[in-house]
Amino acid sequence: MYIIVSESKPVPESVRTRDTAERFEGVLMVSIKDIAQACGVSTATVSKALNNRNDVNPATRERVQETAKALGYLPNAMARALKTNRTYNIGILMVDKADRGLQHYFFSSILDSFKVVMERNGYDLTFISSQIGRQAYSYYEHCLYRNVDGVLAACVDFESDDVQSLLGSSLPVVSVDYIKDGKYSVASDNARGTEMVTEYAIGRGHKRIAFLFGENSQVTDARKNAFLETMKAHDLETDERLILQGKYLHPEISYKLTQQLLAEPERPTCILYPDDICAVAGMTAIRDAGMTPGKEVSVVGYDGHPVLRMMGPHLTTIRQDTERIGIRAAETMLRLLQKQEIPESERVSFVDVQLLEGETVAQL
Repeated sequence: MYIIVSESKPVPESVRTRDTAERFEGVLMVSIKDIAQACGVSTATVSKALNNRNDVNPATRERVQETAKALGYLPNAMARALKTNRTYNIGILMVDKADRGLQHYFFSSILDSFKVVMERNGYDLTFISSQIGRQAYSYYEHCLYRNVDGVLAACVDFESDDVQSLLGSSLPVVSVDYIKDGKYSVASDNARGTEMVTEYAIGRGHKRIAFLFGENSQVTDARKNAFLETMKAHDLETDERLILQGKYLHPEISYKLTQQLLAEPERPTCILYPDDICAVAGMTAIRDAGMTPGKEVSVVGYDGHPVLRMMGPHLTTIRQDTERIGIRAAETMLRLLQKQEIPESERVSFVDVQLLEGETVAQL
């Protein structure tokens, strides 16, 4: 095990003058043996102290840690990898179809809570893509190149051959909102969320309800099926002209689809949107048509974006618990990395959603 010492720090003479000192770009690499010599203890004691082991005298542990800090101590990832056969590096596969990257509220929020838990357990995160410089790689090849211990697949075309190859590899992979037999996943309860908002609209007297959905995916299928089943359970007809495919997080498309719905001879009294950004675009289209959102035409979003909900009128929407999704994904990843046996019943975890009542669904 090695440490890195900045030469601007006060370094003991025994360390500064040793013949075996290794240098890398002006930085002096110091072994545990040097720390032991500086503190007058064994290398085993230094190792235990730096790892906060309880079988070291507290005063000695504190002295070793203070000395290491004074020398500018940093663990060397390469040395640790050689010793543990791990890199303590997790790959993040987040290829956003909407091209919003880390501005994507849902996935960036999940990644934030995932990051907190993994870093607390000593792991770093690396983004995985299909290209390194100008060289094209598969996702799996990039993972091998980066030598990651596991992968969080949070936003990607799961049905592509590239992703399926990664899922079929020996790497531990935890997916978000994608379920595959024998694999590990954390998913927001999209079916329940759509059922809740549909029930809410029906409960406020709406019968002619439009449903806009995003690109084809398991999430879209779950939401669409839940909408149709809920309408059927209430003996309400579904007009195919009111069920339209758009794109997640594409406001301009939702704006045009809303215009199309408003032009129907018998327009819908309520429109369910695939996300909050699309819902805001829909409200703009309603205003531009000379009507008031939440009165002449009701609007429901999805995601529970905290900023968008502060706009007036306050948006009725479904809040997805992104913090809990990220934490559960991290917990599952840690269990896999620790080679714990995970029962079949625990390989897929659904996270509850919450209906946030606003001012955009009128009582008929």
